[in-house]
Amino acid sequence: MCGIAGLFLRRPAAEATLLARAAAMGRTVAHRGPDGAGEWADAQAGVAFAHRRLAIIDLSPGGAQPMASSCGRYVVTYNGELYNYRALRAELASCGRPVQGESDTAVLLEAVAQWGVPGALPRLDAMFAFALWDRSERVLWLARDHAGIKPLAWTMLADGAVLFGSELRALEAAGGWVPEIDPESVAAYLRLGCIPAPRTVFRAVRKLPPGGLVRVGMDGAPEERRWFDVLALARETVPAPLTAAEAEEAVDAALTDSVRAQLVADVPVGAFLSGGVDSASVVAAMARAAPGAAHAFTIGFDDPAYDESADAARIAEALGVRHTVLRATEADALALVDALPRVYDEPFADSSQLPTLLLSRLTRGHVTVALSGDGGDELFGGYRRHVLAARLWPRLACVPRALRRAAAGAIGAVPPGWWDAMLLPLPRAPRRPGETLHKLASVLAAPDLDAVYARLTSTDGEALPRGDAPDDPLTRFRALDAAGYLHDDVLTKVDRASMSVALEVRVPMLSPAMIRLAFSLPPGLLVRADGGKAVLRDALARHVPRPLFEREKTGFSFPVGAWLRGPLRGWAEDRLQSRRLREAGLVDPARAARLWTEHRAGHRDHASALWAVLMLAGWLEARA
Repeated sequence: MCGIAGLFLRRPAAEATLLARAAAMGRTVAHRGPDGAGEWADAQAGVAFAHRRLAIIDLSPGGAQPMASSCGRYVVTYNGELYNYRALRAELASCGRPVQGESDTAVLLEAVAQWGVPGALPRLDAMFAFALWDRSERVLWLARDHAGIKPLAWTMLADGAVLFGSELRALEAAGGWVPEIDPESVAAYLRLGCIPAPRTVFRAVRKLPPGGLVRVGMDGAPEERRWFDVLALARETVPAPLTAAEAEEAVDAALTDSVRAQLVADVPVGAFLSGGVDSASVVAAMARAAPGAAHAFTIGFDDPAYDESADAARIAEALGVRHTVLRATEADALALVDALPRVYDEPFADSSQLPTLLLSRLTRGHVTVALSGDGGDELFGGYRRHVLAARLWPRLACVPRALRRAAAGAIGAVPPGWWDAMLLPLPRAPRRPGETLHKLASVLAAPDLDAVYARLTSTDGEALPRGDAPDDPLTRFRALDAAGYLHDDVLTKVDRASMSVALEVRVPMLSPAMIRLAFSLPPGLLVRADGGKAVLRDALARHVPRPLFEREKTGFSFPVGAWLRGPLRGWAEDRLQSRRLREAGLVDPARAARLWTEHRAGHRDHASALWAVLMLAGWLEARA
């Protein structure tokens, strides 16, 4: 795992100047790769690459980048891991193209030399973002992995020059341009808590989408395409006629294969374990693939409502894996709040960013690579909205909308805190009944399924265009999550947090084989009367007793609403009155003040909307 950056002026330039600009860009992402630095330039084309290395596979100097292919035609700066590099090396050898050394980067280069960029990409079981220069065609290629695990942003300036990098700060360091904040991107951020690809916080700067591929020649406009599209995959895949037992077996075998492939490394590897189904499934597969070597890490909190360390410990014991609980206090978390805007590079407001950063920092003290269970909810139907789409909405849609709106109004008229006070003492009450009921109210008033999805995933219920999604309600929600929320929010959160401390996080649930398998499963096998992720839960029950993981989903977060009324109150008030926030003109101050007043008084829970404003204010202050 690494940090990459570079520029393509599309005209001759002095080599020294190119290398200096590339080095400046590379220094901004040094935290992503502390083990080495390199630059390369082609003065005649005006192209230069920078690379910051986190050595994972082949720790020798032979793995240093930027790297050239054996034929000399291609040069790459590459961030990622190629899990099937040994199989590809064997295939290349059979084609008469042997690969020297143990570096997966060398295998990638020879695969491109053999099959071309568009032909090589579908063969990769990998997470990656890379820039590749074709000396023969004088073409720059930018590519991103199928799921959007690794980031890559780029822009074309007014003079035709192209800048790219793992993070936006690298593009800024290139010089020669002044970034402008894009109000439309900020508006989307305030609705979603993140900035959806291909947008970034800056005007005319774009993220490559998952499966994105860009070709830039010496002249003309860039050519953009998708080499992998999860919405198209979900829409075009016909579910296989599997029984529940056959689906369970297929998922268990595929996850074991994926985890085994992702354990390849020349540095210590561990796994995150929250106590939930997804991370427990990954750790269970790790225990099978590497008996006696599996090491799981859990973060424990003072607040019992958010602490799953005891549940995780019981699962680790059942699996016979080494388990380390990393304790984090409220003071530890509060101390990191001001660091969040710098870590996340652009405004980002998923409150679980804070415990994710804590977990990454603590885990990095023990290992260099960690496996996570991210992607399990999106692929296998683990969110409440998935259960709603599969089981509740078909019934609600039959009720006249006028009646549904009346019921929604009655539920919404009672503040969440009042619902909590009334319902929490009852047996089997959800952890946050008020929040759950207010979400139900928003669904009741929705005119159609797309409006339901928008209301459950944004603060204002406004949908973003995502392309054609499948017709089946559950498959539709899962595909929309995989095409948007998963990489815009979840994977961005994990990448920025982990790479801020040079911890590589791998996601076995998101291998190409796992994604294809998930969308080939009959939707009726994923969500049952006893909840979502039924197939994944059944597969896990082969290895862990059900009582250890069959419980209400907690979520990986912290009590942001309570903290804003308590220990973060003064900090929040200072941020909301920030001069830079006011001068930027990106937030309606009257609305922000109203939300703060209602939240502080406990009349409404506006934690998500307020956290977005606060993180925006912090980002603006950090740029000062």
